[in-house]
Amino acid sequence: MARQPPLAPSNGLRHHVGPPTRPPQVWPDRHLQLGARTAIFISDRDMAHKALVTLGAAFSDRPTPNPATSFLHSDEQYTITGGAYGPVWRLFRRNLNSEILHPSRMKLFGPGREWVLGLLKKRMYDQLRSSDEGVVVPYDIFLFAQFSLLFLICFGEKLDEGFIRKFEGPIRQLLIYERDLEFLAFFPAFSKLIYRSRWKWAVDTARKLEELCSPLLEARRNYKKNGGENQEIRSYVDSLLELKLPGKDRGLTDSEIMTLTGEIMTSGTDTTSASLQWTMANLVRNQDVQKKLHEEIESVSGGESVEEEELQRMPYLRAVVLESLRRHPPGHLVLPHAVKEDMEFEGYVIPKNVPVNFSVADMGWDETVWEEPKEFKPERFFGREHEEVVDMTGSREIKMMPFGAGRRICPGMELAMLHLQFFVANMVKEFEWKQVEGEDVDLTEKLEYTVVMKNPLRVRLVPRKKV
Repeated sequence: MARQPPLAPSNGLRHHVGPPTRPPQVWPDRHLQLGARTAIFISDRDMAHKALVTLGAAFSDRPTPNPATSFLHSDEQYTITGGAYGPVWRLFRRNLNSEILHPSRMKLFGPGREWVLGLLKKRMYDQLRSSDEGVVVPYDIFLFAQFSLLFLICFGEKLDEGFIRKFEGPIRQLLIYERDLEFLAFFPAFSKLIYRSRWKWAVDTARKLEELCSPLLEARRNYKKNGGENQEIRSYVDSLLELKLPGKDRGLTDSEIMTLTGEIMTSGTDTTSASLQWTMANLVRNQDVQKKLHEEIESVSGGESVEEEELQRMPYLRAVVLESLRRHPPGHLVLPHAVKEDMEFEGYVIPKNVPVNFSVADMGWDETVWEEPKEFKPERFFGREHEEVVDMTGSREIKMMPFGAGRRICPGMELAMLHLQFFVANMVKEFEWKQVEGEDVDLTEKLEYTVVMKNPLRVRLVPRKKV
């Protein structure tokens, strides 16, 4: 979006005064006063690049944690997504990158992805056989499959469906509820009193989740004591059990480990599942794109399923996934940034600890960058002339940033891209995805933990091979 002229103070808007030598300035884009909290929104891609990349160190902090939801985490300093920028955050991020997200580490979980693909296919066929019309609603299947995979990465365990369901349900409810609890930040004391039953439910649920995972943590400790180097999988928990906090003579508590593993499972489950659903919905709506994608998959992959190594030879597949992320980013805003000290930016003053939000959706739909931005056109990413727009890091310039940009860019970007391409390719290889007769695919959005389809995708699946 083009920059807007300065706004005059009005209801719902509050200005901040700059240094004494400067006249009062109002934030040029969106600057809202919400109860006791102030928030700044930036939708201009050039301003976003300057803040997140050029001045990345200054904008690398997070706002002061919301006291209304802090009880859901052992310590907001001890997370990667919400932790303050500093030595503890750098330790956690470096550990995640080296132990889980390095390409050599991601490859070790290939058998786990094959296992989850088998679960996904089985559930698709089970639902298909139980439907007289061959109609499947895949979103819950996507959620279950992705959660199972991330649970394996975190704990190194392939657990049965009963346990996964017991864990998955409460953790997803807490995620959605945590977003709803933001209202407590406006008038915390009053809101806690009025909504005490909901508050108690959230506290009790968080405690039960810790109790569920306590035996799993103890199991990983025992593995390490009994020759952990012989384990089939080195899990994320294994690496966390070895960490020592900088400046403190101790490792992480069980509660702190649970917080760090919980953010991996929650951050990766809903976002990837939502993106899978949006991608498949657009392939149903655009049968010519699906046909072209299937032709590419078949030209590269001759086996029963698509292998991970084959994904690198499928440029149109990558284009389809990128276009889906541009058109339907799982979050319209990245997690809010903050500055530690008041600073001048573009002629305006940003107060310390105030949430600074960057509008991912507005940048991905910017008509000055994207021709017909609301249309689904993977070809815009396909071919040498379009290589520049594929820079997902935003290091040169920002045209789309579904994973954020700069120092706080999502560390799991490459893992998410791998999972999206792997499962999209295999779902298209296995089935022809068709519209249900008499029904349109509704792309209306709804906000849960991520932005999802208001009406979950219903699709008619036709197996491409006899079963």
